[in-house]
Amino acid sequence: MLLPRTIAPKAPPIKTQGIKTKVVPIIARSIKWDGNGRWIEPFVGSAVVALNIGPKRALLADTNEHIINLYRGIQDGSINGDSVREYLQREGAELREKGESHYYTIRERFNEHGDPFDFLFLSRSCFNGMMRFNRKGGFNVPFCRKPERFRPALITKIVNQVEWARHVMEGKEWDFAVQDWRVTVADAKPGDLIYCDPPYIGRHVDYYNGFTEEEADDLAKALLKTKAGFALSMWLENKYRRNGYVDKWFSEYPQRTMEHFYHVGPQENLRNAMTEVVILSENVAATN
Repeated sequence: MLLPRTIAPKAPPIKTQGIKTKVVPIIARSIKWDGNGRWIEPFVGSAVVALNIGPKRALLADTNEHIINLYRGIQDGSINGDSVREYLQREGAELREKGESHYYTIRERFNEHGDPFDFLFLSRSCFNGMMRFNRKGGFNVPFCRKPERFRPALITKIVNQVEWARHVMEGKEWDFAVQDWRVTVADAKPGDLIYCDPPYIGRHVDYYNGFTEEEADDLAKALLKTKAGFALSMWLENKYRRNGYVDKWFSEYPQRTMEHFYHVGPQENLRNAMTEVVILSENVAATN
């Protein structure tokens, strides 16, 4: 059995809002899965869950082509520890010398050419670790206002994260795809495990191609119909309100919860302690 098991989670090379690093342990303890099928993620995001689980076979998809291009580069070796170190040392020195103007130079260059090294730079130097795009697909998060951001210790940390990701993927059948979540879920078969970490339903968020309440309902319907097992993680409640989506679609399904704090959001009611829930299909719910 690949899962359940105890995992001390590691962080991936890129940062995103709502990253699930701290939730990985409860995900890994809650799922019962032999690992013989594919691990499927329709919203792979930072890829933190897949990297920590380390399945033999995986389909990891997102509509954000920049995430997929970065991980494809790490997978094929065109992005590696040496090249990342060289890039971050060079651009980090420019950032120290020129300040925020260099950040915006990189952002403009990235929005024109989509270079994955620039994407990594922006991910690690933008305000509050957010990943936000405008309607034209342009990265629009402002600078974190820390010109000294890329000190040697941080560069080494990012290099190690890239090398860790490469090592995890090595020798495995992982397919990265830029595609709509519907295509990904429809591809699942018996024995596969679908892990879903969708854009935050019921909370304000700027996702790459948007995510409506209607799509959220369609996702629930698709998961309830699939022949594969599924695990779905999302916010359940905070001191202000509760996520009605969970009660609407999954009140009868096994659930595991934990307290989590997200350091993202301009408003106070979006930055408080949150109860996170992992919802499971009966066929993959571990006995805790």
